[in-house]
Amino acid sequence: MSGLAVTGAGGFLGWHLRSAVKESGTPVAAIALGAAFDPAQAVAAVDASERVVHIAGVNRASEDDVTSGNIAFAEQLSSALRAAENPPPVVVYANSTQATNGSVYGEAKARAAEILAEAASDIGADFVDVRLPNLFGEHGRPFYNAVTSTFSHLIAAGETPVVENDKELTLLHAQNAADILSGAVPVSALVDLQHEETVSGLLARLRGYESLYSRGEIPGVADAFDRDLFNTYRSYTFPAQAPIGLTRHADSRGSFFEIIRSHGGPGQSSFSTTVPGVTRGDHFHRRKIERFTVLQGQARISLRRLYSEEVVSFEISGDEPAAVDMPTMWAHNITNIGKDVLYTSFWTNDIFDPANPDTIAEAV
Repeated sequence: MSGLAVTGAGGFLGWHLRSAVKESGTPVAAIALGAAFDPAQAVAAVDASERVVHIAGVNRASEDDVTSGNIAFAEQLSSALRAAENPPPVVVYANSTQATNGSVYGEAKARAAEILAEAASDIGADFVDVRLPNLFGEHGRPFYNAVTSTFSHLIAAGETPVVENDKELTLLHAQNAADILSGAVPVSALVDLQHEETVSGLLARLRGYESLYSRGEIPGVADAFDRDLFNTYRSYTFPAQAPIGLTRHADSRGSFFEIIRSHGGPGQSSFSTTVPGVTRGDHFHRRKIERFTVLQGQARISLRRLYSEEVVSFEISGDEPAAVDMPTMWAHNITNIGKDVLYTSFWTNDIFDPANPDTIAEAV
């Protein structure tokens, strides 16, 4: 057995799950549901998989469509599970904490859980019902996925969000949710990974990030929640706010410029020389913040969002110092495109740990 079979693989949480399991090299087979459901393809995807993860759902539609859609998705997946010659030993459902609130959406999610649990029992699989709170994370869709996405989008665009209902939120980063769904982290860890915050408190944090990051400064990210929330915010600033220009001060003695101002947490600085024509990098990070600063020479810094073909590139010269921050879950590299040796400074917000490097090979 090997790999995951995943419904909703093309959505927000599905993208985060696929990005998370790249670190372990786990293959992912996507299962299309709804009108695109292909019984044979679905059976082939779940057959001999080590874990099936059901993410697909309907939450933005009429009440009838929310009910019928969530139930239909669960029934389609259940039919594939029962038809598989080698069914998976584990079936995981990305449920919602709203499943118990009596709403139309909550009732639909609860009914879908019952359908999947029955199918799992029929095939002798463990059923894992993961009730997720409000998710936030890089590249969520504004005005759709979560208030965090909407606030981040508006603030990065220079607009002023308004708090309409200042309620308490239970927030969970999508990468943490992905780790739980994939089995890398036990479900019991969910309570320690989530964070309580009011809507107004969330907005204040994001505004604080903007006030610093608009000047190229890194806010305090010693706390994992702050790091994850800042990574979420800055995903909405890229590439529009890159690269970050640095002010050079020069006189007869030479020149001086600041590379970074960090407002809290550990950090590590490195320096490299790169001969002409050579490329460094070709990896991505799930949580690590990394800044490239060209000190001398000519460089091309290229980045590609995971599961996208579009490459964003910046040509940077040491004559006009500038820095580029690597968005999380974007493959990136730096190439010496000049005739002389390239001098580059690298800064990360954590101290490198060989046992947990958060540096995953991926070509741009």
